[in-house]
Amino acid sequence: MVKGVGLINWGFVLLIAFGLGIIGFLAGFFVRKYMAEAKIDSAEREAVRILNEAVKESERKRREEVLQAKEEIHGMRTEVENELRERRTELQNLERRLTKKEEALDQRASALEQREQAVKKEEAEAKKKREEAERALSRRTEELERIAGLTHEEARQEVLSKAERDARREATVIRRDIELKAKSEAQKKAREIVGLAIQRCAPDQVSDSTVSVVELPSDDMKGRIIGREGRNIRAFEGLAGVDLIIDDTPEAVVISSFDPIRREKARIALMKLVADGRIHPARIEELYQKAEREIEEQIQETGEQAAYDAGVHGLHPRLIELLGRLRFRTSYGQNVLQHALEVSYLAGVMAEEIQANVNRARRAGLLHDIGKAVDHEVQGTHVDIGRDLLRRYGEKEDVVDAMSSHHGDYEANNLEAVLITAADALSAARPGARRETLEAYIQRLTKLEDIADSFSGVQESFAIQAGREIRIMVKPDEIDDLEAYALAKDIVKRVEEQVEYPGQVKVTVIRQTRAVEYAQ
Repeated sequence: MVKGVGLINWGFVLLIAFGLGIIGFLAGFFVRKYMAEAKIDSAEREAVRILNEAVKESERKRREEVLQAKEEIHGMRTEVENELRERRTELQNLERRLTKKEEALDQRASALEQREQAVKKEEAEAKKKREEAERALSRRTEELERIAGLTHEEARQEVLSKAERDARREATVIRRDIELKAKSEAQKKAREIVGLAIQRCAPDQVSDSTVSVVELPSDDMKGRIIGREGRNIRAFEGLAGVDLIIDDTPEAVVISSFDPIRREKARIALMKLVADGRIHPARIEELYQKAEREIEEQIQETGEQAAYDAGVHGLHPRLIELLGRLRFRTSYGQNVLQHALEVSYLAGVMAEEIQANVNRARRAGLLHDIGKAVDHEVQGTHVDIGRDLLRRYGEKEDVVDAMSSHHGDYEANNLEAVLITAADALSAARPGARRETLEAYIQRLTKLEDIADSFSGVQESFAIQAGREIRIMVKPDEIDDLEAYALAKDIVKRVEEQVEYPGQVKVTVIRQTRAVEYAQ
């Protein structure tokens, strides 16, 4: 009985346990399902939120891009308006210059008319004086024949001799007045043209030297440049053809050479070596070759830029290269390429003012010293070398003629040649353009005073204004006013023949008579 009850209780327990398991399973199933649905709802809400944020972000970016596009459009509109404003200003300036030129032409025409009227008036006065002289001559002839009893031929000879002396003196006075007037007007016009050309040219003061300084990061680099037993410095100097000066100057090495191209190549190569840090003969040769290539490219670019700045087109590539080499050449401390550009610009401005060929003047001015690029390699003056180079590389003969006479070696065959000579003198004579040694300066002043003192009747002479003027005191009892005028012309001629000088030299002859008495 007891056993049966025990069996029933265990079966009931198992049944209950099984039922509880099924209930637990169902409960877990429904709980997981509920949680899954909750997660799905949460995920959907999160997706909706992310989607909304993405929409808002895209709308914000779209607004920013639209705003940026509007700003760019506004900037472009502003640039276009500024450009239009600049163009309008240029056109207004051009219109004003044309108006001024028209006014200048009208003034010139009016001046020519006034000059023509003055000449006609002078001719009428001269004719009147000639008629008066003829009448006076006739009266004097009759009077002489009556009083002196001279023959007609003798009286005629005497009157003619007196009239000739008077006419010569009067002609000398008139010639002097006409020459002074013409010279004054010519000098005034020349000053206007030259002044205008100089005002429109603003060159730099240049004073190139024969050394270059390379800065070092530290003084320890000097030992590496010298190398073991000096092998690095010997290799560098032998390859570059320069002198490398390593002294007590802190953190600096000096490169010395009279050849500016070699000096520049050496400077670039040494800077590359210092930056690289590996200094030995093989590396020196490698970097020096790179520096050579860089200099050749720089020479070509410089020549092309110079031709572009001067407004000269169609040059042979060899001439462009020679122009680039002039950048490294100096004359009395003045950079030759800068000097060539100045001459080209000045000659072009003056040619424009006097209605000459502007393109020819600019071209000849730019190429007038081209021979200096190779004058250390070819025998002859730089003018002759330049003539040969221009003809060899296809330049026209009128350009060759225009550049040939700027030192007086050849006769000027066209108007542009005179302008090149004037522009060359202006560029060389401006303050700060060239250096002149004290000895040469004193010799030039002494030569000017010696020339003036060599003429008879000169009491004292003074070279002033850095040799651009000579003031001469003459003896008033030996030289009269007309002879002083002739003396000034003779001294000018002698100075032009015997003295080399920049610009022009003014000769002023001063004659004065003093009367001194003492009251006692």
